[in-house]
Amino acid sequence: MNEELISKKDLLDLAGISYGQLYRWKRKDLIPEDWFIRKSTFTGQETFFPKQKIVERINKIQTMKENLSLDELADMFSPNLSDLQLDGEELVGRNIVSKSVLDFYLENEKGSLQFNLSRILEVYVLEKLLQSGDINLDEGKMLLQVLIKNKELIKQKSANLLITRKLGVSHCLLLINTEGYQFDSGTKLVTEVSLNVCMEEIKSRLV
Repeated sequence: MNEELISKKDLLDLAGISYGQLYRWKRKDLIPEDWFIRKSTFTGQETFFPKQKIVERINKIQTMKENLSLDELADMFSPNLSDLQLDGEELVGRNIVSKSVLDFYLENEKGSLQFNLSRILEVYVLEKLLQSGDINLDEGKMLLQVLIKNKELIKQKSANLLITRKLGVSHCLLLINTEGYQFDSGTKLVTEVSLNVCMEEIKSRLV
């Protein structure tokens, strides 16, 4: 399943922005370097972008730059973890997780009531997929095992979490810096979540 790309020219036309704005946002780390994909075409080398990701990012930048500086936006979009610590009640109060999912998380993860950003991401993804109905509780346990086992890898990488099913059996996959993937015809993709997008959603609620 390959990601749809958009050329730089088409992106500038679609978003109504200039070349200068695009590269200023790149320099400010609002747009990740690995989203600038160089490809050979019949006219030479051209730059392309993952269409869905770049369009969503530009929409967020344009919506939020009236209230936040570019540096504040860069901090929000950054996947790097900080020393943030919140307790479970604060997470519920900030609408990051419901009380029932928080209790389920703590029962399975068996950690403390203090949450750093890494654990907040885990509980947020669990909340997102359980509340959507995309996964059941057993799949939630499997998801947590994958996130917890790979938390150090996730910190500095672009990662997508996939839930698949085949013949009634579920699998949880963590894709790191992957542009595309393929499954056999008998495998159903249940859901796909960008952990970087989840991190941005969390940070926007904490700003």
